[in-house]
Amino acid sequence: MKHTLALVVLFTSGLAINAVAQAPAAPAAAPAAVTPIPAKVAVIQFQVAVAQTNEGQRNFSDVQKKFEPKRAQLKALNDEIEGLKKQLQAQGDKLSPTESASRTKAIDDKTKQLQRSAEDAQNDFQTEVQDMYNSLASKVFEVVDSYAKEQGFTLVLDASQQQSPILWASEQTNITAPVIAAYNAKSGVPAPPAAAPSAPAPQGGTPKPAAPRKPATTTPAPK
Repeated sequence: MKHTLALVVLFTSGLAINAVAQAPAAPAAAPAAVTPIPAKVAVIQFQVAVAQTNEGQRNFSDVQKKFEPKRAQLKALNDEIEGLKKQLQAQGDKLSPTESASRTKAIDDKTKQLQRSAEDAQNDFQTEVQDMYNSLASKVFEVVDSYAKEQGFTLVLDASQQQSPILWASEQTNITAPVIAAYNAKSGVPAPPAAAPSAPAPQGGTPKPAAPRKPATTTPAPK
């Protein structure tokens, strides 16, 4: 009898729980109405903007000057190797096998040294340009942010990305030039001489300062 009573209580409790679970929930409060903002889209070549600022051109020129001694060293070693090759070619039939093998080995060793030095110089140069670019890109982005807000843009797209979704855009939406002008005015860096090269965007894509994204282009290697 006690077992039967216990089963009845358990069964009725289960029905009560199921009834509560199946009861319709109270309707959620309707979300507050959101007023849509009219879209105003701009396009920018961010890598170009960074590279063509007065500061970017000046800094890239400074990096190139820094690596001039290394370029001269590599050129001197390359000229030495070419000279040894010409000597070996001109005197090859007059040299003993031992002397010919010795000179050939010396040329091979110097060639390997040149290759290693050139690779190291390329990596150092690329790293220096990348660091310079990253530092400048974060500052240029601050100007992009301010300019976009002042002009009432709701979206700025980076057209310099390799995987850019932009298929076509009116030139009127391109804010690259005014951003460059705004940054030059803010930085106070004077325009470099006309012959000064523009800084290329580093390999690896656009750097990531506060928000924009990096690519990839090719930076000239030290010669």
